[in-house]
Amino acid sequence: MQGTKFEIVDVFGERKFRGNQLAVFLNAGGLDGATMQQLAREMNFSESTFVLAEQPGEKGWPVRIFTPQAEVPFAGHPTLGTSWVLKHRLQAPGQALSLDLKAGSIPVRFERDGEGELIWMTQNAPEFLRRVDPALVAETLTLDLDDLDANFPVQEVSTGLPFLLVPLRSLDAAKRARIRGEAYDRLAADGLGAIFLFCSETEDPANQIHARMFADSYGVPEDPATGSANGCLAGYLVKHRCFDSPSIELTVEQGVEMGRASRLHLRAVEEQDTIQIQVGGRVFPVATGELV
Repeated sequence: MQGTKFEIVDVFGERKFRGNQLAVFLNAGGLDGATMQQLAREMNFSESTFVLAEQPGEKGWPVRIFTPQAEVPFAGHPTLGTSWVLKHRLQAPGQALSLDLKAGSIPVRFERDGEGELIWMTQNAPEFLRRVDPALVAETLTLDLDDLDANFPVQEVSTGLPFLLVPLRSLDAAKRARIRGEAYDRLAADGLGAIFLFCSETEDPANQIHARMFADSYGVPEDPATGSANGCLAGYLVKHRCFDSPSIELTVEQGVEMGRASRLHLRAVEEQDTIQIQVGGRVFPVATGELV
């Protein structure tokens, strides 16, 4: 463990000290899972990642992802942040690469626009799973049932990591949402501990969706930017024609209530019963370190 190097980056922000923090441990193949979990708990970010080799394999760069409480098969901001570190610190060649995660091989590409570098990942096709009683979810979020948008379902969706998607009627409802412990514990015990709520009313008129994500069962009371959940959202918006279209291209604001405003770029299109999803964002380096 001694001498293992790591990078800290901010992902999905528009500048440094916004978005979601990430620690990326390099050349971590010699660490066992228990040590990785201890390091993720020590960093105490939403996730930390561990690059297991100095070169990519057939499926891409092998990477493991840990929250402070558990290993997860996929997560969005760790995918983009780790890819930035591979390109800019390990000199991964070209404008595209893949990460070999427990959820599968995830392609990532780098683009330039007028504001700098925008990184895009292609997520797995969404799975639309259980629909959940809106009354139970309203209770869990300390909201009234009328705060939920009855035009669309409360539904579990996964592109590698499942989230419970909760459509709300207003920005006011999103800001009032608070987790109620006993009701949340019932959902978490049923495997629904990651709750992603959203509405079409935003603080910044440049964005089209306002979102929050709670996942206390993963050791993440609230997350400032959740790429995996936003990928699920992109699929949900297309599947349920929330914008009356089989395709979307929009931006989501998240983390506002935490003082870490984030912007996530979503693209999705449904073709021949398959929904293709891309989630993009920016990455900013913050610190470099070494374990002692």
